[in-house]
Amino acid sequence: MAVRVALVQLTTGRELEANLELVRAGIRQAAARRADIVVFPEASMRAFGNSLVDIAEPLDGPWATAVRTAADEAAVVVVVGMFTPGEPGTVRNTLLVHGRGIDTHYDKIHLYDAFGFKESETVTAGIEPVRFELDGVTFGLATCYDVRFPALFTANAAAGAQVHIVCASWGAGPGKADQWDLLVRARAADTTSYVLACGQSDPSAAGVEARRGAPTGIGRSAVVGPYGKLIERAGDAPEVLYADVDPGTAEEARRALPVLANRVTL
Repeated sequence: MAVRVALVQLTTGRELEANLELVRAGIRQAAARRADIVVFPEASMRAFGNSLVDIAEPLDGPWATAVRTAADEAAVVVVVGMFTPGEPGTVRNTLLVHGRGIDTHYDKIHLYDAFGFKESETVTAGIEPVRFELDGVTFGLATCYDVRFPALFTANAAAGAQVHIVCASWGAGPGKADQWDLLVRARAADTTSYVLACGQSDPSAAGVEARRGAPTGIGRSAVVGPYGKLIERAGDAPEVLYADVDPGTAEEARRALPVLANRVTL
């Protein structure tokens, strides 16, 4: 049975309530198109380049509760990037997943200490992969910089995930778009899985002023098939992509190309 997933590419800003309204609007739009799962980018609660510690809240806090209510009202599963409290003076970069009886979360494992940015100065790393199942399809979760680390995707696929959801706020810069395009396709080919990658849109294309140097997004959300073939890609402005993922397609790919079964631990 295919599951319909909406990837809502948008640009968030500093104000939590305004960002929440963007999420609500995206849920309504995707539900009207009969989406089962609605995915939003990393940092949907507040864009990078702003203080995070002062707005981090528990998973039962007001922002997360409002998202849960919107998901339940629309009868969809929502995956959305927020910030929860971490070690003193830091946050956790969290994906909240809620709806249709599912309630879980993933804390970003690999922190973006690269290209002059030091996520580890403000973020506490997660330690465990997280998956969830809907209508017989298992989804693995990843956040932005995680996409550079194949082992996370292999672990989720080996545990049954046929689809990887990647939520991102990708940093701009020379060659960065090419790297993003390559990596989302590579992780699909590595694991004979779908990759559904949802990023923040480019602030300049969305008419939003953003802090220079912060990883605030380049767009280019993507739907990739189990052999690594690009099925659809967004531009740099706000946009919604829809993907109908069939677990049978992934299983067929795994029978034809059993890289998971053939892999050797070195």
